[in-house]
Amino acid sequence: MDQFERLSQLPLRDDLRGQHPYGAPQLDVPVLLNVNENTFGVPADAKEAILAAVAEELNGLNRYPDREFTVLRQELAAYLGHGLSEDNLWAANGSNEVLQQLLQAFGGPGRTVMGFPPTYSMYPLLASGTGTGYIAGVRAQDYSLSAESAAEQVRQHAPNLVFLCSPNNPTGTALGLDVVEAVYAAGEASQTVVIVDEAYAEFAHTGTESALSLLEGRPRLVVSRTMSKAFALAGARLGYLAAAPEVTDALRLVRLPYHLSAITQATAVAALRHSTSLLANVEQIKVQRDRIVKELIALGLSPAPSDSNFVFFGGLENPHAVWEALLADGVLIRDVGIPGHLRVTAGTEAETTAFLEGLRAFLAA
Repeated sequence: MDQFERLSQLPLRDDLRGQHPYGAPQLDVPVLLNVNENTFGVPADAKEAILAAVAEELNGLNRYPDREFTVLRQELAAYLGHGLSEDNLWAANGSNEVLQQLLQAFGGPGRTVMGFPPTYSMYPLLASGTGTGYIAGVRAQDYSLSAESAAEQVRQHAPNLVFLCSPNNPTGTALGLDVVEAVYAAGEASQTVVIVDEAYAEFAHTGTESALSLLEGRPRLVVSRTMSKAFALAGARLGYLAAAPEVTDALRLVRLPYHLSAITQATAVAALRHSTSLLANVEQIKVQRDRIVKELIALGLSPAPSDSNFVFFGGLENPHAVWEALLADGVLIRDVGIPGHLRVTAGTEAETTAFLEGLRAFLAA
């Protein structure tokens, strides 16, 4: 009897039966370019600041942390700008928990959330875990999403929430603000909460505007971010959102007590105070991303325009064979299950070179 058969013997919720947990392959290979991590790591000055901040918190670990994580919210507001204050900010253990709390507060049994696949694969899993119905919207053949199409679908289905991933994962392209504005307006009658997931916003091309600029006067608009990517803190698990103060008040109704540890808060605050050095690597990652796009085109493949730290590319007859060949060379990228396509994270120059050389050799053979 395998693990799924054993699981089926338990009195599991009917809507969870047959489902598989989220997760990319975790393999021990030299070049890991499959889960969009920042492969540059934490710079020395930020690392020292984090160590000092955590050491200071050790003296009080017998006490509960600040339930309101006040200093962290102040630092996040200062980082984002846009006239935001601590009252507009909320944080949790990774952006996934932020999104889960939004679904707990505004979704649930009898309610629905809409996403536009192919997009972040956790959206339907978060919906299922909170008893929220998931509505799969549609994109154009090239995976783009226009303001007119998105708005019409929201008017048709009247979901309680909408996920707009920008830059989108796995395709990597940012949405125009016209899409966000149109979806928000289309959800007026149904009072739809519109969540713009900007996990990769710091990697966008110059001139790409953030949905943060649309928050004023839109109490049903939420912009979520993470410190896992640009800040190289995937292991610290810190996600956050900006929204009207009444949204953060709603999340206080569903959050677990003291959900952010003192260690997490100290780590994030120290990192935010050293954002300049942490974000310096972002520009290097963007250079490697653009290099990947250019070289994939030269190889006759079809990379999507990317505003993220990864590249989604097509034109492959057998993507899984490519994935396996690269893995044999010690390079792990992501098979996202879309016919003819794969996704690769932009890493350091050496990691990017290893990927490109491995791919070039496979195609030549």
